[in-house]
Amino acid sequence: MLLYNTLTKGIERFVPIKKGHVGMYCCGPTVYDFAHIGNLRTYICEDLLKRTLKYDGYEVTHVMNITDVGHLTSDADTGLDKIEKSAEEQKKSAWEISKMYTDFFLQDIKKLNIESPTILCKATDNINEMIILVKRLEEKGFTYRIDDGIYYDTSKFKDYGKLAGMSFDELNKSLKAGARVEFNPQKRNITDFALWKFSPKDKKRQMEWPSPWGVGFPGWHIECSAMSMKYLGEHFDIHCGGVDHIPIHHTNEIAQSEGATGKKFVNYWFHVEFLLVNGRKMSKSLKNFYTLRDLEKMGFDPLSFRLMVIDSHYRDKIDFTLEKLKKYEKTLNDIDISIKTMDILPLKEEKRDDLRAIEKSFKKAINDDLDTHSALIELFKVIGIINSHIKKYSISKENRDKIHELIKKMNSVFGVLQDYSIPEEVLDLAKRRASARERKDWKESDELRRKIKESGFDIIDVKDAYVIVKHRNFGETNGKSIDIGHNTDKE
Repeated sequence: MLLYNTLTKGIERFVPIKKGHVGMYCCGPTVYDFAHIGNLRTYICEDLLKRTLKYDGYEVTHVMNITDVGHLTSDADTGLDKIEKSAEEQKKSAWEISKMYTDFFLQDIKKLNIESPTILCKATDNINEMIILVKRLEEKGFTYRIDDGIYYDTSKFKDYGKLAGMSFDELNKSLKAGARVEFNPQKRNITDFALWKFSPKDKKRQMEWPSPWGVGFPGWHIECSAMSMKYLGEHFDIHCGGVDHIPIHHTNEIAQSEGATGKKFVNYWFHVEFLLVNGRKMSKSLKNFYTLRDLEKMGFDPLSFRLMVIDSHYRDKIDFTLEKLKKYEKTLNDIDISIKTMDILPLKEEKRDDLRAIEKSFKKAINDDLDTHSALIELFKVIGIINSHIKKYSISKENRDKIHELIKKMNSVFGVLQDYSIPEEVLDLAKRRASARERKDWKESDELRRKIKESGFDIIDVKDAYVIVKHRNFGETNGKSIDIGHNTDKE
Protein backbone atom coordinates (compact mmCIF):
# COMPACT_ATOMS: atom_id res chain seq x y z
CA MET A 1 0.00 0.00 0.00
CA LEU A 2 1.10 3.54 -0.85
CA LEU A 3 -0.16 6.08 1.70
CA TYR A 4 0.22 9.83 2.11
CA ASN A 5 1.86 10.64 5.43
CA THR A 6 1.07 14.09 6.83
CA LEU A 7 4.22 13.91 8.94
CA THR A 8 6.58 13.65 5.94
CA LYS A 9 4.29 15.46 3.47
CA GLY A 10 4.71 12.66 0.92
CA ILE A 11 3.37 9.33 -0.29
CA GLU A 12 5.19 6.37 1.26
CA ARG A 13 5.04 2.62 1.03
CA PHE A 14 3.23 1.38 4.13
CA VAL A 15 5.33 -0.97 6.26
CA PRO A 16 3.85 -2.01 9.63
CA ILE A 17 5.92 -2.20 12.80
CA LYS A 18 4.83 -5.80 13.34
CA LYS A 19 4.54 -8.04 10.28
CA GLY A 20 0.94 -8.83 9.39
CA HIS A 21 -0.52 -6.53 12.07
CA VAL A 22 -1.55 -2.87 12.09
CA GLY A 23 -2.23 -0.69 15.12
CA MET A 24 -4.57 2.15 14.16
CA TYR A 25 -5.95 4.94 16.36
CA CYS A 26 -8.82 7.23 15.30
CA CYS A 27 -9.88 10.36 17.14
CA GLY A 28 -13.51 9.77 18.05
CA PRO A 29 -16.35 12.24 18.70
CA THR A 30 -16.86 14.71 21.51
CA VAL A 31 -20.29 13.53 22.62
CA TYR A 32 -22.13 16.76 23.43
CA ASP A 33 -24.29 16.82 20.28
CA PHE A 34 -25.02 14.84 17.11
CA ALA A 35 -22.11 14.27 14.74
CA HIS A 36 -22.64 16.15 11.47
CA ILE A 37 -21.97 14.54 8.10
CA GLY A 38 -18.67 16.41 7.81
CA ASN A 39 -17.52 14.52 10.90
CA LEU A 40 -18.99 11.30 9.51
CA ARG A 41 -17.06 11.69 6.25
CA THR A 42 -13.85 11.34 8.28
CA TYR A 43 -15.07 8.15 9.96
CA ILE A 44 -16.11 6.67 6.58
CA CYS A 45 -12.64 7.35 5.12
CA GLU A 46 -10.97 5.82 8.17
CA ASP A 47 -13.22 2.79 7.70
CA LEU A 48 -12.13 2.56 4.05
CA LEU A 49 -8.49 2.56 5.16
CA LYS A 50 -9.15 -0.16 7.72
CA ARG A 51 -11.10 -2.29 5.23
CA THR A 52 -8.32 -1.91 2.63
CA LEU A 53 -5.71 -3.06 5.15
CA LYS A 54 -7.87 -6.09 5.94
CA TYR A 55 -8.36 -6.75 2.20
CA ASP A 56 -4.55 -6.80 1.94
CA GLY A 57 -4.44 -9.49 4.62
CA TYR A 58 -3.50 -7.45 7.69
CA GLU A 59 -4.97 -7.97 11.13
CA VAL A 60 -6.04 -4.52 12.35
CA THR A 61 -6.38 -3.40 15.96
CA HIS A 62 -8.55 -0.31 15.62
CA VAL A 63 -8.86 1.93 18.68
CA MET A 64 -11.28 4.85 18.86
CA ASN A 65 -11.87 7.14 21.81
CA ILE A 66 -15.05 8.80 23.03
CA THR A 67 -14.32 12.28 24.40
CA ASP A 68 -16.84 12.59 27.21
CA VAL A 69 -14.95 15.19 29.27
CA GLY A 70 -12.33 17.91 28.87
CA HIS A 71 -13.01 19.31 25.38
CA LEU A 72 -13.49 23.04 25.97
CA THR A 73 -15.31 25.45 23.69
CA SER A 74 -12.02 27.16 22.77
CA ASP A 75 -8.74 25.75 21.48
CA ALA A 76 -7.10 28.29 23.81
CA ASP A 77 -8.00 26.11 26.84
CA THR A 78 -10.69 28.57 27.89
CA GLY A 79 -14.46 28.48 27.98
CA LEU A 80 -16.82 25.79 29.19
CA ASP A 81 -16.52 22.04 28.88
CA LYS A 82 -18.72 21.18 25.88
CA ILE A 83 -20.32 18.25 27.73
CA GLU A 84 -21.22 20.27 30.84
CA LYS A 85 -22.43 23.20 28.70
CA SER A 86 -24.76 20.89 26.76
CA ALA A 87 -25.97 19.31 30.02
CA GLU A 88 -26.85 22.71 31.44
CA GLU A 89 -28.70 23.73 28.27
CA GLN A 90 -30.69 20.48 28.10
CA LYS A 91 -31.23 20.21 31.86
CA LYS A 92 -29.62 16.78 32.04
CA SER A 93 -26.56 15.48 33.83
CA ALA A 94 -23.23 15.48 32.00
CA TRP A 95 -23.23 11.69 32.26
CA GLU A 96 -26.67 11.49 30.64
CA ILE A 97 -25.58 13.81 27.82
CA SER A 98 -22.42 11.83 27.06
CA LYS A 99 -24.27 8.49 27.08
CA MET A 100 -27.12 9.81 24.91
CA TYR A 101 -24.85 11.23 22.20
CA THR A 102 -22.49 8.25 22.33
CA ASP A 103 -25.48 6.02 21.60
CA PHE A 104 -26.57 8.30 18.73
CA PHE A 105 -23.05 8.24 17.28
CA LEU A 106 -22.90 4.44 17.39
CA GLN A 107 -26.28 4.30 15.63
CA ASP A 108 -24.96 6.63 12.91
CA ILE A 109 -21.84 4.58 12.18
CA LYS A 110 -23.93 1.41 12.06
CA LYS A 111 -26.29 2.98 9.49
CA LEU A 112 -23.24 4.00 7.42
CA ASN A 113 -21.89 0.43 7.60
CA ILE A 114 -18.75 1.60 9.39
CA GLU A 115 -17.14 -1.35 11.12
CA SER A 116 -17.02 -1.11 14.91
CA PRO A 117 -13.61 -0.36 16.46
CA THR A 118 -11.74 -3.24 18.05
CA ILE A 119 -11.59 -1.10 21.20
CA LEU A 120 -13.91 1.83 21.96
CA CYS A 121 -12.57 3.68 25.00
CA LYS A 122 -14.11 6.52 26.98
CA ALA A 123 -12.00 9.32 28.44
CA THR A 124 -13.78 9.08 31.79
CA ASP A 125 -12.73 5.41 32.10
CA ASN A 126 -9.04 6.28 31.68
CA ILE A 127 -8.43 9.21 34.04
CA ASN A 128 -5.73 7.34 35.98
CA GLU A 129 -3.73 6.71 32.78
CA MET A 130 -3.88 10.44 31.99
CA ILE A 131 -2.67 11.43 35.45
CA ILE A 132 0.26 9.00 35.15
CA LEU A 133 1.21 10.48 31.76
CA VAL A 134 1.10 14.05 33.12
CA LYS A 135 3.35 12.97 36.02
CA ARG A 136 5.86 11.56 33.52
CA LEU A 137 5.92 14.88 31.71
CA GLU A 138 6.28 16.73 35.00
CA GLU A 139 9.26 14.57 35.98
CA LYS A 140 10.94 15.39 32.64
CA GLY A 141 10.48 19.14 33.09
CA PHE A 142 7.85 19.78 30.39
CA THR A 143 5.16 21.23 32.69
CA TYR A 144 4.40 24.35 34.69
CA ARG A 145 1.54 25.44 36.91
CA ILE A 146 -0.68 28.51 36.58
CA ASP A 147 -3.94 29.51 38.25
CA ASP A 148 -6.25 27.31 36.15
CA GLY A 149 -4.15 24.19 35.63
CA ILE A 150 -1.00 22.30 34.71
CA TYR A 151 0.36 23.26 31.28
CA TYR A 152 2.80 21.82 28.75
CA ASP A 153 5.66 24.17 27.83
CA THR A 154 5.84 23.73 24.05
CA SER A 155 9.14 25.64 23.81
CA LYS A 156 10.83 22.67 25.50
CA PHE A 157 9.89 20.19 22.78
CA LYS A 158 12.49 20.39 20.01
CA ASP A 159 10.30 19.48 17.01
CA TYR A 160 7.05 21.19 18.04
CA GLY A 161 5.00 21.95 14.91
CA LYS A 162 6.63 19.32 12.68
CA LEU A 163 3.27 17.71 11.80
CA ALA A 164 1.92 21.06 10.60
CA GLY A 165 5.15 21.73 8.70
CA MET A 166 5.74 24.89 10.74
CA SER A 167 8.42 26.02 13.17
CA PHE A 168 7.65 26.81 16.81
CA ASP A 169 7.68 30.56 16.07
CA GLU A 170 5.55 30.20 12.92
CA LEU A 171 2.90 28.16 14.73
CA ASN A 172 2.74 30.63 17.64
CA LYS A 173 2.37 33.51 15.19
CA SER A 174 -0.32 31.65 13.24
CA LEU A 175 -2.38 30.81 16.33
CA LYS A 176 -2.13 34.38 17.60
CA ALA A 177 -3.39 35.75 14.28
CA GLY A 178 -6.28 33.28 14.12
CA ALA A 179 -7.38 33.44 17.75
CA ARG A 180 -11.09 33.96 18.34
CA VAL A 181 -10.62 34.59 22.06
CA GLU A 182 -7.97 36.20 24.24
CA PHE A 183 -5.32 33.76 25.44
CA ASN A 184 -4.55 33.29 29.13
CA PRO A 185 -1.76 35.83 29.84
CA GLN A 186 -0.22 33.46 32.39
CA LYS A 187 0.74 31.01 29.62
CA ARG A 188 4.40 31.17 28.63
CA ASN A 189 3.65 30.57 24.94
CA ILE A 190 0.46 30.81 22.91
CA THR A 191 0.92 27.18 21.83
CA ASP A 192 1.18 25.89 25.42
CA PHE A 193 -1.76 23.69 26.32
CA ALA A 194 -3.51 22.34 29.40
CA LEU A 195 -2.67 18.85 30.62
CA TRP A 196 -4.84 19.07 33.75
CA LYS A 197 -7.44 21.77 34.42
CA PHE A 198 -8.49 22.76 37.96
CA SER A 199 -12.16 22.80 38.87
CA PRO A 200 -13.52 26.31 39.49
CA LYS A 201 -13.27 27.33 43.15
CA ASP A 202 -16.78 28.77 43.20
CA LYS A 203 -18.58 25.96 41.37
CA LYS A 204 -18.54 22.17 41.60
CA ARG A 205 -18.25 20.42 38.26
CA GLN A 206 -20.28 17.30 37.49
CA MET A 207 -17.16 15.57 36.13
CA GLU A 208 -14.05 16.04 38.28
CA TRP A 209 -11.39 13.86 39.89
CA PRO A 210 -8.67 14.15 42.53
CA SER A 211 -5.08 14.44 41.28
CA PRO A 212 -1.60 15.23 42.68
CA TRP A 213 -2.19 18.86 41.58
CA GLY A 214 -5.73 19.29 42.88
CA VAL A 215 -9.31 18.40 41.96
CA GLY A 216 -10.01 18.87 38.28
CA PHE A 217 -10.25 17.18 34.89
CA PRO A 218 -7.91 16.25 32.03
CA GLY A 219 -7.08 18.44 29.07
CA TRP A 220 -8.45 17.25 25.73
CA HIS A 221 -5.09 16.47 24.13
CA ILE A 222 -3.73 14.28 26.95
CA GLU A 223 -6.70 11.94 26.59
CA CYS A 224 -5.78 10.65 23.13
CA SER A 225 -2.12 10.18 23.99
CA ALA A 226 -2.92 8.24 27.15
CA MET A 227 -5.54 5.99 25.55
CA SER A 228 -3.74 5.32 22.27
CA MET A 229 -0.53 4.31 24.07
CA LYS A 230 -2.45 2.23 26.60
CA TYR A 231 -4.02 0.04 23.92
CA LEU A 232 -1.48 0.22 21.05
CA GLY A 233 1.83 0.86 22.80
CA GLU A 234 4.10 3.89 22.91
CA HIS A 235 4.95 3.53 19.20
CA PHE A 236 2.28 2.41 16.73
CA ASP A 237 1.48 2.44 13.01
CA ILE A 238 -1.33 4.83 12.02
CA HIS A 239 -3.10 7.78 13.65
CA CYS A 240 -6.22 9.14 11.90
CA GLY A 241 -8.36 12.25 12.09
CA GLY A 242 -9.65 15.31 10.27
CA VAL A 243 -7.30 17.95 8.81
CA ASP A 244 -8.54 20.43 11.43
CA HIS A 245 -6.67 18.38 14.06
CA ILE A 246 -3.25 18.87 12.41
CA PRO A 247 -2.09 22.26 13.79
CA ILE A 248 -3.30 21.88 17.40
CA HIS A 249 -4.71 18.57 18.64
CA HIS A 250 -2.40 16.16 16.81
CA THR A 251 0.59 18.49 17.09
CA ASN A 252 0.05 18.50 20.86
CA GLU A 253 -0.38 14.73 20.97
CA ILE A 254 3.03 14.30 19.38
CA ALA A 255 4.66 16.78 21.78
CA GLN A 256 3.31 15.19 24.96
CA SER A 257 3.69 11.57 23.80
CA GLU A 258 7.24 11.89 22.49
CA GLY A 259 8.15 14.20 25.37
CA ALA A 260 7.10 11.52 27.85
CA THR A 261 8.56 8.46 26.09
CA GLY A 262 11.55 9.86 24.23
CA LYS A 263 10.63 7.80 21.19
CA LYS A 264 8.66 8.26 17.96
CA PHE A 265 4.91 8.25 18.62
CA VAL A 266 3.32 7.32 15.27
CA ASN A 267 4.75 6.26 11.89
CA TYR A 268 1.91 7.37 9.56
CA TRP A 269 -0.54 10.25 10.05
CA PHE A 270 -3.76 9.95 7.98
CA HIS A 271 -5.93 13.07 7.66
CA VAL A 272 -9.26 13.58 5.89
CA GLU A 273 -10.21 16.88 4.21
CA PHE A 274 -13.27 19.01 4.93
CA LEU A 275 -16.80 18.54 3.64
CA LEU A 276 -17.98 21.88 2.27
CA VAL A 277 -21.44 23.40 1.87
CA ASN A 278 -21.60 26.08 -0.82
CA GLY A 279 -17.83 26.38 -0.68
CA ARG A 280 -17.63 26.78 3.11
CA LYS A 281 -16.53 24.27 5.73
CA MET A 282 -19.47 22.44 7.29
CA SER A 283 -19.43 23.19 11.01
CA LYS A 284 -21.73 23.62 13.97
CA SER A 285 -20.40 27.11 14.69
CA LEU A 286 -21.50 28.24 11.19
CA LYS A 287 -24.86 26.46 11.58
CA ASN A 288 -24.57 25.12 8.03
CA PHE A 289 -24.48 21.45 8.85
CA TYR A 290 -26.56 18.35 8.25
CA THR A 291 -26.78 15.37 10.55
CA LEU A 292 -27.45 11.87 9.25
CA ARG A 293 -30.92 12.15 10.78
CA ASP A 294 -31.58 15.24 8.67
CA LEU A 295 -30.79 13.25 5.51
CA GLU A 296 -32.99 10.36 6.64
CA LYS A 297 -35.88 12.75 7.34
CA MET A 298 -35.51 13.97 3.75
CA GLY A 299 -35.84 10.39 2.52
CA PHE A 300 -32.19 9.49 1.83
CA ASP A 301 -30.57 6.12 2.41
CA PRO A 302 -27.45 6.72 4.60
CA LEU A 303 -25.45 4.45 2.28
CA SER A 304 -25.96 6.93 -0.57
CA PHE A 305 -23.88 9.39 1.47
CA ARG A 306 -21.24 6.69 1.98
CA LEU A 307 -21.15 6.17 -1.81
CA MET A 308 -20.69 9.92 -2.33
CA VAL A 309 -17.71 9.88 0.04
CA ILE A 310 -16.18 6.84 -1.70
CA ASP A 311 -16.40 8.57 -5.09
CA SER A 312 -13.96 11.25 -3.95
CA HIS A 313 -10.42 11.18 -2.62
CA TYR A 314 -10.03 11.52 1.13
CA ARG A 315 -7.46 14.34 0.68
CA ASP A 316 -9.82 16.38 -1.54
CA LYS A 317 -12.56 18.68 -0.29
CA ILE A 318 -16.14 17.69 -1.19
CA ASP A 319 -18.76 20.35 -1.89
CA PHE A 320 -21.94 18.71 -0.60
CA THR A 321 -25.34 19.31 -2.19
CA LEU A 322 -28.63 17.46 -1.95
CA GLU A 323 -28.80 17.19 -5.75
CA LYS A 324 -25.50 15.29 -5.76
CA LEU A 325 -26.78 13.00 -3.04
CA LYS A 326 -29.87 12.18 -5.13
CA LYS A 327 -27.62 11.04 -7.99
CA TYR A 328 -25.68 8.71 -5.72
CA GLU A 329 -28.89 7.30 -4.29
CA LYS A 330 -30.09 6.51 -7.82
CA THR A 331 -26.71 4.89 -8.62
CA LEU A 332 -26.99 2.73 -5.50
CA ASN A 333 -30.47 1.70 -6.54
CA ASP A 334 -29.38 0.86 -10.11
CA ILE A 335 -26.55 -1.35 -8.81
CA ASP A 336 -28.99 -3.17 -6.53
CA ILE A 337 -31.45 -3.79 -9.40
CA SER A 338 -28.72 -5.06 -11.75
CA ILE A 339 -27.31 -7.57 -9.25
CA LYS A 340 -30.72 -8.91 -8.28
CA THR A 341 -31.81 -9.14 -11.92
CA MET A 342 -28.67 -11.15 -12.72
CA ASP A 343 -29.77 -13.72 -10.13
CA ILE A 344 -33.01 -14.51 -11.96
CA LEU A 345 -31.54 -14.79 -15.46
CA PRO A 346 -31.93 -18.15 -17.22
CA LEU A 347 -28.73 -20.20 -16.95
CA LYS A 348 -26.99 -21.03 -20.23
CA GLU A 349 -23.49 -22.22 -21.11
CA GLU A 350 -21.42 -19.37 -22.54
CA LYS A 351 -17.94 -17.95 -22.79
CA ARG A 352 -16.30 -17.23 -19.45
CA ASP A 353 -16.10 -13.55 -18.42
CA ASP A 354 -12.51 -12.42 -17.83
CA LEU A 355 -12.59 -10.45 -14.58
CA ARG A 356 -8.90 -10.70 -13.71
CA ALA A 357 -7.91 -7.32 -15.18
CA ILE A 358 -10.75 -5.60 -13.33
CA GLU A 359 -9.75 -7.14 -10.00
CA LYS A 360 -6.10 -6.24 -10.57
CA SER A 361 -7.00 -2.60 -11.35
CA PHE A 362 -9.29 -2.44 -8.31
CA LYS A 363 -6.54 -3.68 -5.99
CA LYS A 364 -4.01 -1.27 -7.48
CA ALA A 365 -6.39 1.68 -7.05
CA ILE A 366 -7.30 1.11 -3.41
CA ASN A 367 -3.64 0.60 -2.56
CA ASP A 368 -2.63 3.81 -4.37
CA ASP A 369 -3.23 6.15 -1.43
CA LEU A 370 -6.84 4.94 -1.21
CA ASP A 371 -7.90 5.98 -4.73
CA THR A 372 -11.49 4.88 -4.15
CA HIS A 373 -12.82 6.90 -7.10
CA SER A 374 -10.76 4.80 -9.56
CA ALA A 375 -11.62 1.64 -7.64
CA LEU A 376 -15.32 2.48 -7.96
CA ILE A 377 -14.93 2.71 -11.74
CA GLU A 378 -13.87 -0.96 -11.67
CA LEU A 379 -17.09 -1.85 -9.84
CA PHE A 380 -19.07 -0.05 -12.54
CA LYS A 381 -17.24 -2.14 -15.16
CA VAL A 382 -18.54 -5.26 -13.40
CA ILE A 383 -22.06 -3.80 -13.37
CA GLY A 384 -21.64 -3.14 -17.11
CA ILE A 385 -20.84 -6.84 -17.64
CA ILE A 386 -23.95 -7.77 -15.63
CA ASN A 387 -26.08 -5.45 -17.75
CA SER A 388 -24.75 -7.06 -20.95
CA HIS A 389 -25.96 -10.43 -19.62
CA ILE A 390 -29.34 -8.88 -18.74
CA LYS A 391 -29.61 -7.51 -22.30
CA LYS A 392 -29.19 -10.95 -23.83
CA TYR A 393 -31.21 -12.40 -20.94
CA SER A 394 -28.90 -15.29 -20.00
CA ILE A 395 -25.79 -16.07 -17.98
CA SER A 396 -23.76 -19.13 -17.08
CA LYS A 397 -23.63 -20.29 -13.47
CA GLU A 398 -19.83 -19.96 -13.55
CA ASN A 399 -19.99 -16.33 -14.70
CA ARG A 400 -22.67 -15.47 -12.16
CA ASP A 401 -20.70 -17.05 -9.31
CA LYS A 402 -17.45 -15.34 -10.35
CA ILE A 403 -19.20 -11.96 -10.58
CA HIS A 404 -20.69 -12.42 -7.11
CA GLU A 405 -17.28 -13.39 -5.76
CA LEU A 406 -15.61 -10.26 -7.21
CA ILE A 407 -18.39 -7.93 -6.04
CA LYS A 408 -18.10 -9.40 -2.55
CA LYS A 409 -14.35 -8.66 -2.53
CA MET A 410 -14.92 -5.11 -3.75
CA ASN A 411 -17.70 -4.52 -1.25
CA SER A 412 -15.48 -5.74 1.59
CA VAL A 413 -13.73 -2.38 1.02
CA PHE A 414 -16.62 -0.19 -0.21
CA GLY A 415 -19.25 -1.39 2.26
CA VAL A 416 -22.12 0.15 0.26
CA LEU A 417 -24.01 -3.01 -0.70
CA GLN A 418 -25.91 -4.66 2.11
CA ASP A 419 -27.75 -7.95 2.08
CA TYR A 420 -31.31 -7.66 3.27
CA SER A 421 -34.04 -10.21 3.69
CA ILE A 422 -37.47 -9.82 2.12
CA PRO A 423 -40.36 -10.59 4.51
CA GLU A 424 -42.67 -13.47 3.68
CA GLU A 425 -45.66 -11.14 3.43
CA VAL A 426 -43.87 -9.11 0.73
CA LEU A 427 -42.97 -12.28 -1.18
CA ASP A 428 -46.63 -13.31 -0.95
CA LEU A 429 -47.79 -9.91 -2.25
CA ALA A 430 -45.39 -10.25 -5.18
CA LYS A 431 -46.75 -13.71 -6.07
CA ARG A 432 -50.31 -12.42 -5.94
CA ARG A 433 -49.33 -9.49 -8.16
CA ALA A 434 -47.75 -11.86 -10.71
CA SER A 435 -51.01 -13.81 -10.76
CA ALA A 436 -53.02 -10.60 -11.23
CA ARG A 437 -50.80 -9.60 -14.17
CA GLU A 438 -51.35 -13.01 -15.78
CA ARG A 439 -55.10 -12.36 -15.52
CA LYS A 440 -54.47 -8.79 -16.85
CA ASP A 441 -56.09 -7.40 -13.70
CA TRP A 442 -54.09 -4.18 -13.78
CA LYS A 443 -56.08 -2.52 -11.01
CA GLU A 444 -55.24 -5.29 -8.51
CA SER A 445 -51.67 -5.40 -9.81
CA ASP A 446 -51.21 -1.67 -9.12
CA GLU A 447 -52.80 -2.01 -5.67
CA LEU A 448 -50.44 -4.85 -4.75
CA ARG A 449 -47.45 -2.84 -6.01
CA ARG A 450 -48.56 0.00 -3.71
CA LYS A 451 -48.74 -2.37 -0.72
CA ILE A 452 -45.26 -3.70 -1.51
CA LYS A 453 -43.97 -0.13 -1.57
CA GLU A 454 -45.64 0.63 1.76
CA SER A 455 -43.74 -2.34 3.18
CA GLY A 456 -40.45 -0.72 2.18
CA PHE A 457 -39.76 -2.48 -1.14
CA ASP A 458 -40.14 -1.97 -4.88
CA ILE A 459 -40.98 -4.62 -7.46
CA ILE A 460 -39.23 -4.41 -10.84
CA ASP A 461 -40.66 -6.32 -13.81
CA VAL A 462 -38.11 -8.16 -15.95
CA LYS A 463 -39.64 -9.87 -19.02
CA ASP A 464 -41.78 -12.67 -17.58
CA ALA A 465 -40.25 -12.40 -14.09
CA TYR A 466 -39.63 -9.76 -11.41
CA VAL A 467 -37.14 -8.73 -8.73
CA ILE A 468 -37.79 -7.14 -5.34
CA VAL A 469 -35.46 -4.41 -4.10
CA LYS A 470 -35.30 -2.11 -1.12
CA HIS A 471 -37.41 1.03 -1.67
CA ARG A 472 -35.51 4.32 -1.80
CA ASN A 473 -37.10 7.77 -1.74
CA PHE A 474 -34.27 9.60 -3.58
CA GLY A 475 -34.57 12.48 -1.13
CA GLU A 476 -38.30 12.90 -1.55
CA THR A 477 -40.63 12.65 1.46
CA ASN A 478 -44.09 13.72 0.37
CA GLY A 479 -42.47 16.49 -1.62
CA LYS A 480 -41.11 18.10 1.54
CA SER A 481 -37.53 18.87 2.51
CA ILE A 482 -35.98 20.41 5.61
CA ASP A 483 -33.97 23.60 5.91
CA ILE A 484 -30.27 23.44 6.63
CA GLY A 485 -30.32 26.00 9.48
CA HIS A 486 -29.82 24.61 12.99
CA ASN A 487 -30.73 26.64 16.01
CA THR A 488 -27.71 26.01 18.18
CA ASP A 489 -24.94 28.07 19.70
CA LYS A 490 -22.70 25.05 20.20
CA GLU A 491 -19.19 25.27 18.73
